[in-house]
Amino acid sequence: MKASIKKNYRTLTDLVKACQNNDPRAQTLFYNRFRSELIRICSRFARTHMEAEDIYQESFVKIFRHIHEVQNLESIESWMRSVVTRTAINYYHRTTKKETLNHSMDMSPMDFESNEHVCLIDSLSAGIVSDMIAQLPDGYKRIVNLHLIDGYSHIEIAQTLSITDSTSRSQLLRGRNLLMKKLRKCGIYGYEAP
Repeated sequence: MKASIKKNYRTLTDLVKACQNNDPRAQTLFYNRFRSELIRICSRFARTHMEAEDIYQESFVKIFRHIHEVQNLESIESWMRSVVTRTAINYYHRTTKKETLNHSMDMSPMDFESNEHVCLIDSLSAGIVSDMIAQLPDGYKRIVNLHLIDGYSHIEIAQTLSITDSTSRSQLLRGRNLLMKKLRKCGIYGYEAP
């Protein structure tokens, strides 16, 4: 009987290299190591926890399928976040875009003057902002997440979601205004933060 050799992955680079060599133990450790961070990204785009789980599973299938192509192992985390974001957007295209187009969007009045949302959102904790964004209608939620949280430009959002950049701008404006209304309902006004 051979003694089992316990493998140690001292660094993230060691773990990634083991995953690139299809080591099942390393893949399990890798999958679990980034779960909480990546599931948060999935949740920002999903309507339910089950959808977030589906997006997460689909993302890791892609990650493990293409991990051997990653040359710069130090950038693995940003590469994975990008894969998860793209997977979530593709999931949107496949499952919910048609539903969204068939339902009328909340026609909140547009507030072209106010930029208070930038300072207010920056001053709040990520948890509060995420919870409030999660309550937005799906179309607004995706664009608010992509623009305010992920830093995508309107042109990038338009290309990613197959919409026009003017649609992205108007959806962001309406979503932002709805977000501000929700914050005010919770007693958060102006630059006050809990």
